[in-house]
Amino acid sequence: MSASDAGKRRRSSAFSDNSLPIISKRPRTNHEEDDNDWEERQTCTSGPLSYGDYNVGWICALPIEMAAAKAMLSSIHGGLPGDSNDSNTYTLGSIGMHNIVIACLPSGHYGTNNAATVANNMRRSFPSIQIRLMVGIGGGAPGKVDIRLGDVVVGDKVVQHDFGKTLYDGSFERTDILTRPPQEIMTAVSKLRSDHESSRSQIRAILSEMLERHPSMTKYVYPGLLHDRLFESTYDHDQTLSSCDQCNPSRLMERSGRDSTDPRIHYGIIASGNQVIKHAKTRDKLSQELDVLCFEMEAAGLMGSFPCLVIRGICDYSDSHKNKQWQEYAAAAAAAYAKELLSVILPNAAPKTLTVGTSLVTGQLCTLALTANPL
Repeated sequence: MSASDAGKRRRSSAFSDNSLPIISKRPRTNHEEDDNDWEERQTCTSGPLSYGDYNVGWICALPIEMAAAKAMLSSIHGGLPGDSNDSNTYTLGSIGMHNIVIACLPSGHYGTNNAATVANNMRRSFPSIQIRLMVGIGGGAPGKVDIRLGDVVVGDKVVQHDFGKTLYDGSFERTDILTRPPQEIMTAVSKLRSDHESSRSQIRAILSEMLERHPSMTKYVYPGLLHDRLFESTYDHDQTLSSCDQCNPSRLMERSGRDSTDPRIHYGIIASGNQVIKHAKTRDKLSQELDVLCFEMEAAGLMGSFPCLVIRGICDYSDSHKNKQWQEYAAAAAAAYAKELLSVILPNAAPKTLTVGTSLVTGQLCTLALTANPL
């Protein structure tokens, strides 16, 4: 039986019902104690489900983003029979009550068109997906919003900044329109955002738990405040210098201190395009014209056929001082936000989905243990 036939046979009624039940209370720590008390562990490895049993589609562009996504999983599921019409390679697993399918763009193939191909393959093979996420890293657009490296930007709108036409006088007219994530997932974003008004985000606790379970992921730890440098827009990096350690410190922007190194979460417009932004003046121009918080290269390719929520960890400032030092941590921070978001959403109807307590998963008895300080 082909993968597409398997998906059709197991398609649940939830596929036609787009509403996503929201959990009224989510696990969170007592912040007067230790945030490391957050834990999510599954005591057994579940067997393979079917294509129709997966309700969350999670797309990444880079291997480090996929590694961060996999590190968020409570369990990893066995593989499913391949489909000759689907070139994607999937990682299957679960987070809480959600069954997750993760796919990464082919190595060295980036941009909106490649993202669209991966998304369309996933959509065909996994017809019961209700929650769609694009999670990874992006370049920040500091300005009226105090964005720092390691912060997370959640896209309530996406615009393709390089889509348009060149006019008779050589000027560029942008013709793309703002696209929004599905309303159903944005209600969950609103729920989590309101929770964060009265309590701290769980990102730090989730990252601590990730390192406990995966101690080899040392590159994914917070790089340190001293390595977060924002230079004046008029000060370009000297390309003969191997790092910014030798850049002129007098050209650094003065910014007020923060009371915590925890990532802050920002909500706003994400600009997507087929080119990397590495020029501060261009960054500032686009930021002012489009009111964007973040730049990336894939989301615009998804919003038509795979409307999703785009979550980006900030790894640089979209300028000539761009480097890779913050990429792993930024990828992990974005993945941790995605995991926390899923904790406030209940699946509509997902056969064989794990529940809190004891449940049967393909004949195996499994216990999902959630431990957190009470409210």
